[in-house]
Amino acid sequence: MSRSTARTLRFVQLFVGLFLYGASTALQVRAVVGVSSWTVLTEGLEHVVPWSFGVITVVSSGVILLFWIPLRQKPGIGTLLNALAIGPSADLVLWLVPSPSELVGRVLLFIAGLLLLAVATAFYIGAGFGTGARDGLMVGLHERLGWPVWVARTVIEVSVVIVGWFLGGDVGAGTVIAAFAIGPMVQPLMPVFRRFPWSPERTARSATTGLEARPAPATPAS
Repeated sequence: MSRSTARTLRFVQLFVGLFLYGASTALQVRAVVGVSSWTVLTEGLEHVVPWSFGVITVVSSGVILLFWIPLRQKPGIGTLLNALAIGPSADLVLWLVPSPSELVGRVLLFIAGLLLLAVATAFYIGAGFGTGARDGLMVGLHERLGWPVWVARTVIEVSVVIVGWFLGGDVGAGTVIAAFAIGPMVQPLMPVFRRFPWSPERTARSATTGLEARPAPATPAS
């Protein structure tokens, strides 16, 4: 596979992952059984500042990036696209999907949103264009402090829920489940979405192998 083709497919993976991430957020909102941690914080901030949900999401991403500095994380193009793409995809799915009237339907919708969030997180990170501001904290704690991914994610989720709840964000049973479940769900998926033929690790390995296998130029006869 050529380098340009691999890069194009990585961008496709990135955009699909970001769209699914926004969709998963929308499904949890429509489930009305408690939203995920960062959505709790965003809803709480809506009570503090006169901004829309989307504007708060973008601005808070910039603030969160400041925490990347001590963790020595470097933003990539995926970081910027994360901030710009997730909001519109969430709005689209919120427009398309109504809230179920029955509790069973809402619970099933929440489960679908939670599963989709784990898949979307591993999917877009696996593209290798950088994590979003929020997931970058998880990766930074994992790489800098040696914490397992699930521990880093759980600590972040619980901390954000507490702050969002104090600010007036909507906390429910689904919030508690998401805070403790999303980390263990993401960890086993991370290596899976880094094994595509176009993944950065695979293409780099192929390039190295190709260089090693290339025959040395013939020595001119004396």
